[in-house]
Order: sequence, then C-alpha cells, then structure tokens
Amino acid sequence: MVITQKDVEYIAALANLQFSDSEKTEMVTDMNNILTYMEKLNELNTDQVEPLTAVTDAENVLRADQPHQMLTNEEALSNAPSKIGPFFRVPKVIDQL
Repeated sequence: MVITQKDVEYIAALANLQFSDSEKTEMVTDMNNILTYMEKLNELNTDQVEPLTAVTDAENVLRADQPHQMLTNEEALSNAPSKIGPFFRVPKVIDQL
C-alpha cells in the first residue's frame, strides 16, 4: 500500500486539519515510512508466540458498581449551549466532505 497526497488530503479533511503543500509532502513521506516499517514487522516469524490481550500482566482495578442519584433531564441540559426539547443540539457533521 502506498499513501498519496490525495490520501493525506482526504485524511486531513476527515480530521478537520489544514496543511501547506510542503507539509502534505512531508506527511506522505512519513506515512509511507511507517507503512514500510510495518511491512518489515510482517517478516518476523511469530509461530511460537502466544497471542496477547495486553502487553503487561497489570489488571484494571474498578470500583464497585453502586446505584446512586441520577441527573434529571432538566439538570443535564441546564448548562447546554443549545437544546431542542429534551435533547442536546449539536452542529451537523455528516456529509461535510
């Protein structure tokens, strides 16, 4: 797989970023270098390596799930900059590209 300037422009648009032409060229080079490195890792023999779900044996310590007083709809929306009835109103983000 090869990253092109068009790919970088598309990704930048998705992330709502703007780059100069020289920055786009640099991003193309950097992304292709990353993909080349990833292809190099595919050459490693991992037949004897057990799959991992985590890199360390650390365990996440979670608090007990205790019921407590919930916010009412009015309380949750009290500081909303914009709302429509019982809902938060947010800017449209679909179909911007």
